[in-house]
Amino acid sequence: MKTVLIACGAGIATSTVVNNAVEELAKENNIKVDLKQVKISEVGAYADSADLLVTTAMTQKEFDFPVINARNFLTGIGIEDTKAQILEELKK
Repeated sequence: MKTVLIACGAGIATSTVVNNAVEELAKENNIKVDLKQVKISEVGAYADSADLLVTTAMTQKEFDFPVINARNFLTGIGIEDTKAQILEELKK
């Protein structure tokens, strides 16, 4: 099971949109995930347990797991490319 952090600035609004999309993507592809919806400032607390960060917020920090920018889930442009990136990471 992959632990996926879904983060935005406040950990509430935009991350909920992304959380729902990642949950659906995982379900469609029979991939078990543990989704954690967090504030971007809380990501460091999960550094030892996370496999992937999907975020709508900007981050300058480096992490030992992949970070995927998901702002396009809010604009609707390029969502399929981002979903493909997420799926690729989930399948590893």
